[in-house]
This record gives sequence, structure tokens and C-alpha cells, in this order.
Amino acid sequence: MAPDDNDSHGIEVHLDRMLSERGMTLAELASRVGVTNVNLSILKNGRARAIRFTTLTRICEVLDCQPGDLLTYRGAEEERRR
Repeated sequence: MAPDDNDSHGIEVHLDRMLSERGMTLAELASRVGVTNVNLSILKNGRARAIRFTTLTRICEVLDCQPGDLLTYRGAEEERRR
């Protein structure tokens, strides 16, 4: 069954924590990654529907982290409890 567009996707994004730990602003990360502040803000706030692997790769390079440091899956059961 295809998820409804209004349904949450179950992916949690941890950009705030990663930026804070590295003393970096969203604007600085956007500039270094090569994306707009708006697009990175959409990702940071959990409203993105997709991310290109090239963008994810670049974010990981700049933040010196793994994709799993940035993204976690909450799972269907946890989603229902929210």
C-alpha cells in the first residue's frame, strides 16, 4: 500500500545535533555542501520527501559522519504512538 502524502515517513533527521556538535551553522553547511539554505532547512525540519545520494554523501563528508549519524528510522509502531 502506498503511503498517503500526509503520512509521516518515519525518518528522523539529526542535522541540528550534528551542526551543534561541530559549531557549524546551517548556512555554512549549505554553502559547503552546495545546496540552498531552504533545501537544507527542509531536510533539517523533517519535511523532505527524498535526498539525493550525492547530497547525502557531501553532507557526510563535510560533517565527517556516517548516514546513520544523520538519519534514523522510527518504525511503524513508534509512529503510531506519536
